[in-house]
Order: sequence, then structure tokens, then C-alpha cells
Amino acid sequence: MIKRTVEFAKHHTPNQMRILVRRAQLEAHNSKMRITVPVVNRCEYDNVYHCTVHKTGSQWIKALFSDPTVYRHSGLLPYDPRFYGRRSLPVVPRGRAALALFHSYPRFEQIVKPGTYRAFFVIRDPRDIVVSSYFSLRNSHAPMGDILQARKILREKPMKEGLLYCINRLSERYTFKQLRSWAVAPESETIRLFRYEDLTGERQTDEVDQLLRHCGITVPRSELEDLLARYSFSKMKKDRESAGQISHYRKGKAGDWRNHFDDELYEAFTAATGDLVEVLGYPARDQTP
Repeated sequence: MIKRTVEFAKHHTPNQMRILVRRAQLEAHNSKMRITVPVVNRCEYDNVYHCTVHKTGSQWIKALFSDPTVYRHSGLLPYDPRFYGRRSLPVVPRGRAALALFHSYPRFEQIVKPGTYRAFFVIRDPRDIVVSSYFSLRNSHAPMGDILQARKILREKPMKEGLLYCINRLSERYTFKQLRSWAVAPESETIRLFRYEDLTGERQTDEVDQLLRHCGITVPRSELEDLLARYSFSKMKKDRESAGQISHYRKGKAGDWRNHFDDELYEAFTAATGDLVEVLGYPARDQTP
């Protein structure tokens, strides 16, 4: 009952009140971990920065880094800058994993980092981001900001027109430009790009292990497998639905865009993104995945 009440408050209150609720939840979570979870291995870096765009599994990664297993092997507490004032360039306290930062690479570079750090950016095929955005906005995203307005528009449109709307929306919100900025950023040992498709694919354990090791975190294989099992997309979807909520976890298959894009849609997508697909290293439309 308490959990449902808190979830209701998160999703049916004004944005500012929702932020306060989420901040209180995060601080309670972190206080509990400090008291109950012993740290056996500390991360060699002061901070970890998770950078991304929407619809790339940001909530899933946030769940992984908020789990006691990761804290036990890193000593890093989760930190969401959105809950501590909406400054565009937050200063993240030492000993925290910033989850998640929706900035372009140049904007991320402007953030003042108080100590040593590692950062990673999660990319995804932008065509699948369009499809995922459509279903999320239309069906499952929490009603915050202008989501309800967008949902009303999408539910009144045929799917093709809805996908065109999403392409324009993503373009206007600089999602495609942010992806490009990270793809063409200078190579650095400090920052590494990971593909959403790899992190959620058949070699998930190996890929997530590489991500954590890049961040200076080593989780024993058996514990990592248990961690990923706890946060599988199917389990997270089932848990939310059993709590009477609409699941936000729709794990679309890589290349799902092929089931929805026709010539007109692809032309609109290309007009909005240029050669972004090729820059990110994904197969062109006429190539076999």
C-alpha cells in the first residue's frame, strides 16, 4: 500500500512536488545503503557519469547502479542531478554515480568535475529510438511535462503520422544532434561509448562487465549474473504491472524500425538526421543487419 501511494504521488503531482518526492526517495535509499551494505571494494575514481539520450535504457542502467551489489563493489551512491535543482551543468558530489545526464558532448565537457572520473555514453540506432519514443509517448511514459499533450496528439493520429510527429519532436529536442556530438567526439580513455543493443543482447553479461570495469568497478561474475537477472526487462515489466502500473519497459527488438518505416518515413528521418546512422556505425537501410 505504501509503495503504491508513493508511486501515485510520483506520477500524479506537479513536477516540482514530484522532484521533491523523488529526491526524498533517493536520499532514503542512499542512507539505507550506507548503513546496511558494507563496501568490500572501492572504485578508484571519485565519480562516474552516465551520459545518454532518452530511449536508450537509462532507467535500466540507473537501476543497476542503484543496486546494493554495485555499491558493495564500488562505494558509489546513485545521484540524479534532476532531483537537486534543474541546473543545466550540475556539480556532482564526490563518491556518486551521476544517473543520467542528457547533454551533448560539448556541454558535458563544460561540467566541473571535482575529482577523477570515468564517463560512458549509451548510443542506440536512432531509427529504433523513433519507434520506441512513439510507443512510450503514446502508451506508457509517466505523465510529466508535456507528455499528456503529446499522448493526446499521438492517440488521435494514425501510426505513420505519429512516427512523423516523433521524428520532428526528437529533432526539435536536439536528440539527433546529441548523438552525433558523442559519436564524433575525440577518443579518450576517460569516456567510452556503449551500444544499447550490446548491453541488452546475447552477450549482455560480458558487455555490462566491460562497462563496469571501464568505470573502475569489478563485480564477481556470479553476482553480476544475479544482478542482471534481477533487472531483466521482462522482470521489471512484470513487477510494474503487478503493482498496478503501466510498464515503461518495452524492450523493442533491434531493427524493429524496419517493421514501421516506409519510404516516406525514411525520407523524413533522413532529412532530420542526415548521415547519423552511418556515423554511429549502424547498417544502412539496404544493408542486412
